[in-house]
Amino acid sequence: MSETTWRADPLVWGRGPRVFEVFIEPTCPFSVKAFRKLDELLAEAGEDRVTVKIRLQSQPWHLYSGVIVRCILAASTLEGGRQAAKAVMKAVADHREEFEFERHFGGPNRDATPNEIIARIEDYSGVRLAQAFAIPDLDREIKWHCKYARQNGIHVSPTFMIDGLVQADMSSGDAVADWAARLLKD
Repeated sequence: MSETTWRADPLVWGRGPRVFEVFIEPTCPFSVKAFRKLDELLAEAGEDRVTVKIRLQSQPWHLYSGVIVRCILAASTLEGGRQAAKAVMKAVADHREEFEFERHFGGPNRDATPNEIIARIEDYSGVRLAQAFAIPDLDREIKWHCKYARQNGIHVSPTFMIDGLVQADMSSGDAVADWAARLLKD
C-alpha cells in the first residue's frame, strides 16, 4: 500500500512584520466584503510591511459551509496552491447566492448535492478540485483552521486579528485605508 503525500499551501500573502489574520466563512456576505478588500489592503499597506493570512471559519448556519471550506483547502493542495484556493474563494464570492440557502434554510440549494456544489465551484473557478476534495485526510487541515479559531476565541465571521490580538472593533464595512492605517501605526 503506497501512501500519498500532499501539502495544503498556507493562505498567506505578503511578507511584512505586521500580521493581519482574517477569519472568514466563504458564503457569509460580510466575509465576502472583507475578502474583496484584501488585495487592495496589501497594495496600499505594502507587501513588505504586512502579511495577510486567511483563516477559514466554517459556520453551520451556512449549510454548505463545510463542503465549500473543504473545496478551498483541496484547491490549496493543487498546483498553484494558495492562488488556486483564492480562485475558488473568488468564484464563491462572485456567485454567493448559488452556494447558500435562502434565509439559511430554503430555496433551490436544498436539492443540490455536494457533488453539484463541487461542480459549480469547478465551473466558476476553473480549478479542477474534485479529486483533491477526496483526499482522505484533508480533514486534518480543516480541523486545524477550526482549532486555531477556537483557541483564539473566534466564533463568527469575519473576525480580524492583528499580531495575534482580536480586533473586536474592526469591521468588513471599514475602509481599506482605515485597515492600513491601523496595521501601520506604531
